[in-house]
Amino acid sequence: MNDLSNGGGNRRIHPGSGRRKAPVFPKGRLLGRDETEAVAKLLGDRPRQRDMLIEYLHLIQDAEGCLPAGLMQALGEELKIPMAEVFEVASFYAHFDIVRDGETPPAPVTVRVCDSLSCMMAGAEQVISELEKKAPEGVRILRAPCMGRCDTAPVCEAGHKHLDHIDADMVLKAVEEGHLHPEIPAYKNFESFEKKGGYAVLKQCLSGKLEVEKVVELLSDAGLRGLGGAGFPTGRKWGLVRAESGPRLMAVNADEGEPGTFKDRYFLEFNPHSFLEGMLIGAWAVEAEAVYIYLRDEYPAAREILLKEIAQVEKAGLADHTKIHLRRGAGAYICGEESAMIESIEGKRGLPRHRPPYVAQVGIFSRPTLVNNVETLYWVPDILKNGAEWFASQGKNGAKGLRSYSLSGRVREPGIKLVAAGTTARELIEDHGGGMLDGHAFKGYLPGGPSGGILPESMADIPLDFGTLEEHGCFVGSHAVVILSDKDDMKDVALNLMKFFEDESCGQCTPCRNGTEKAVKMMGAGAWDPDILEDLAIVMGDASICGLGQAAPNPLRSVLKFFPEDLK
Repeated sequence: MNDLSNGGGNRRIHPGSGRRKAPVFPKGRLLGRDETEAVAKLLGDRPRQRDMLIEYLHLIQDAEGCLPAGLMQALGEELKIPMAEVFEVASFYAHFDIVRDGETPPAPVTVRVCDSLSCMMAGAEQVISELEKKAPEGVRILRAPCMGRCDTAPVCEAGHKHLDHIDADMVLKAVEEGHLHPEIPAYKNFESFEKKGGYAVLKQCLSGKLEVEKVVELLSDAGLRGLGGAGFPTGRKWGLVRAESGPRLMAVNADEGEPGTFKDRYFLEFNPHSFLEGMLIGAWAVEAEAVYIYLRDEYPAAREILLKEIAQVEKAGLADHTKIHLRRGAGAYICGEESAMIESIEGKRGLPRHRPPYVAQVGIFSRPTLVNNVETLYWVPDILKNGAEWFASQGKNGAKGLRSYSLSGRVREPGIKLVAAGTTARELIEDHGGGMLDGHAFKGYLPGGPSGGILPESMADIPLDFGTLEEHGCFVGSHAVVILSDKDDMKDVALNLMKFFEDESCGQCTPCRNGTEKAVKMMGAGAWDPDILEDLAIVMGDASICGLGQAAPNPLRSVLKFFPEDLK
């Protein structure tokens, strides 16, 4: 065989083989020693685990203000992950800023202004416009989805500090003064919680005074359901997961991102230990080797609280039966879907999984996994302490239990309304919300955030509970009630909500990815074509993989059905 030299002496081409000798130097970007050392220093003695990828991307983003390509490559080398995989994960999440070689990094300060429904109703568009004109060099103004502060709209996040009831001058003053860190609200800490009887129920469980079967029975009799949106019976879920062969795990969904929803933040920031006790009881009940709390990145104050208080719980020996991990989201609403959340916990893109199998069977790291919402777990200790009848009897209009409704929009007194399950929208406005704002007449409402659709004022006396709204094409979901008035054009409301779904679609399935984009274009073009929009809604609802695409058409269909006068 004749060898043909390329003249440089370092590569030979073998005729007929279709192969060539590997180059002396690796292809692609060469990793610098300074980059390797910088990442090694950031990681310190942290474990080099694949599932920690997103956590370590946060370390780099926090330290550098962005994700330089070299440090991403160095992180991939540390975790033994291909650069392409690191890039695809980082590019999936809105809170990561990838900077390639030669590119200009983003401004040192980022201000994210919420442009979801409640904030837009409160004047966020004007604030954004003024900030874009007045912001000095070094300040980046971005639109962002719901931050879970709808009761204080309009809001923004400057750095990691949230500002409420904002105007442009307030935001610029905070930036100028450098107030960019989260403010920690006054909350019930471990010492004060335990002094008032906190963790007594958990201790009964761990000591054997309370048996698992009795706990499951009490939760079932109380009527406690999943309060993240699905409403699955809690006792039944615990029993199903416990019936699966071990080892088992547990995940807490603290990634509430549905516009209008802020109840979990309320519990985490003011009484975190009621939730933590319920979580540890759940881990005990299903014998979970570890618990993963997945907290949305928009809640930095709650994160600091949990880091501090979890350490106190562990120090007291109350978590010896499991291992608690706090995982940080990175700006992806889709990760509120339980299987997408699990993918993110594993350090991947938050793409929903096809089902079956369900996460109770194949969850985190392919193990049976119990997934509960923050508010669901919050009620567990009280139910076990006071009895099933105590909780169940709190409801009204056929519903069971207490419920925290996130009330916002055109009411005088928005906020968390901790009232009987089955309360109506009219009761929330008149008895708990201080009535409508001056000059506003009640026109309609979102019973459960954008996913739950929109109902007219004439249907405001329906109990807001699971199963009461489905016949009307709506549902209560996360109990996010947004009140609309005669000053609101329902076409504009539905368009705002559809834009949210378009931005937050993970892009995995065509009906959701292309359907939301097409719907936004058609809805924003002026006159609506009801037949075409209804046809598009049917396809999205029937063919999308997960609840995002399936529920995205609900506001659109509600306007077509209940507000024909706004289509003229």
